[in-house]
Amino acid sequence: MADKSGQIFELPKRSNLVANVFNTMQDYGDANLEKVMEIPLSEISDFPNHPFKVTVNDEMYEMAQSVRDYGILNPGLVRPKDGGGYEMVSGHRRMTASSLAECATMPCIVRNLTDDEAVLIMIDSNLQRERILPSEKAFAYRMKLEAMKRQQGERADLTSAPLGQKFDGKTSRALLSEQSPDSNSQIQRYIRLTELIPQLLDMVDNSVIRDKENQQIALRPAVELSYLSKEQQQELLEEIIAEDRTPSHEQSIKMRRLAEEDNLPENLIHSIMKEEKANQVELFKLPKERINKFFAPDTPKQKIEETIIRALEMLRQRERSRGGDAR
Repeated sequence: MADKSGQIFELPKRSNLVANVFNTMQDYGDANLEKVMEIPLSEISDFPNHPFKVTVNDEMYEMAQSVRDYGILNPGLVRPKDGGGYEMVSGHRRMTASSLAECATMPCIVRNLTDDEAVLIMIDSNLQRERILPSEKAFAYRMKLEAMKRQQGERADLTSAPLGQKFDGKTSRALLSEQSPDSNSQIQRYIRLTELIPQLLDMVDNSVIRDKENQQIALRPAVELSYLSKEQQQELLEEIIAEDRTPSHEQSIKMRRLAEEDNLPENLIHSIMKEEKANQVELFKLPKERINKFFAPDTPKQKIEETIIRALEMLRQRERSRGGDAR
């Protein structure tokens, strides 16, 4: 080769060491180069204990229509399974939409991940969603905290404080709170929700969903109730159904205190639930058997109430038209 002056010179020969390093790095890069692959949906399984709910609703059907029209614009992330096939890490909703759109395959990035790496990626990718239910946050934070503890070697006590050995002056929960929209104490509250029986946890979710046909329990009273035993929670659930109301924060604190003192029998739960709550609206109740013959078995409670009110209004109008006044 000639330099600028025209003088001829030889390039130094690459040493065997450099050549070996180059080939090794090239091989390494080729082996780890991630590619988007079209993978049959039949070969992809859900992530074990996936904490985020995938609901087939109007929004999901709209997503499926978008998949039909434009395909999957953002590939999912999967990891290979030891026995063959793949495990979904990020993209469960896209996979459901693809299935509804009758797609045979889905574009995915294949990445080799450890169990803990997969957990962290799966949770972080879902925590960016606009609306997350309390139960989803509860189990997601628990899973992520367990993974972080395993990576850092901390003890696995999730629901009491302090939380074991610190790293750089911070616990796993403190590190988790830095990566999350919730504070350290709020994360602890969410994790406590995993101690609730499913029916009570559904009521906590309904504080976000706000389905008028079902009861709601706010986060703070739900945290107090999580300290009750499963048997006590089941007894409370029966009272909620019977009384058609949920406990207040004050009532929940009282039940937790008595439970921790081992002094919360079923009759005391009943008595606490009978206590009048602050600003409680007086309810008028009819035995269900008295009105069952007027409604189909699956008629929603709200529909029954609206029908009775309309019937009373019609009766009142009829009485007025006759010169009377039904009261």
